[in-house]
Amino acid sequence: MALETEIEAALDAERQLVLTLGGFSLEIAGAVLVLHEKIPVPRFNYVHVVDVGRERQAAFFERALDHYFQRALRPTFRAESPVPEHIDRGLRSFGFRARHSLLVLRLGQRAPAAAPDPRFAVREPAPAEIGSVAAFWTGEKERPELVAALDVAQHHPNSRERLLPLLATLGGEPVSAALVYRYRSSVGIHLVTTRPFARGRGGATALVGHVLRTDPLGPGVRYSILSDSPDAGDRLAELGFEPARSFVEYELPLDAQLAFPPPGPPGPPRWRPPRTG
Repeated sequence: MALETEIEAALDAERQLVLTLGGFSLEIAGAVLVLHEKIPVPRFNYVHVVDVGRERQAAFFERALDHYFQRALRPTFRAESPVPEHIDRGLRSFGFRARHSLLVLRLGQRAPAAAPDPRFAVREPAPAEIGSVAAFWTGEKERPELVAALDVAQHHPNSRERLLPLLATLGGEPVSAALVYRYRSSVGIHLVTTRPFARGRGGATALVGHVLRTDPLGPGVRYSILSDSPDAGDRLAELGFEPARSFVEYELPLDAQLAFPPPGPPGPPRWRPPRTG
């Protein structure tokens, strides 16, 4: 499979995860809007910018932002690095700010030689533990929605998908969690998260290594992981993950209001269709 095809398959599988958990996506000219109205976390509510021309950006931003603001959602925007100057300027004019770390899509293969870390036990959580697993990514208000969505997606999947929550424990205490999701032949290791008190001790690495060693969702797949942590690059490289594409993510400050600024005085249109003689 060509690299570009593998990248697109990994990004598509990421979107499919949001859809199977109850969200939806909308493709407009130049971008894909992904959102989940009941789970307002950044990884479930983002705009993937594909190709927006300079002369069409005003209409693009209006359509995209209106879609989220009507639902009181704060989207992130994701654009491939380096970001075109007009996209960067347009996002900043609406109050968005680029995150300091790039979001890097990494692709890898099965790694049978990766030795397990004996300090950690990696396993599928028991049914009674799903709530504590969902707590890695959601607050108390959104947690029941995610718990219900995980149950449906895991135990009643569509024909081309499989979902597996995983938990890494240290001394019997849960320290890291992730969602492993397969769509067709692409498997993404999503939302890898470690509790603050256990960060830097290897829990996330043990969890990812377990997936690569055991192929829990079946063999013959290509693995992917999205990481915005610069510190994780070396560890992921040791597990066989190589950078495939980098994105800049833009987010709104917490005190930003979900409203468009005043349009200002009326003026001539910024773009007109070409006229024939």
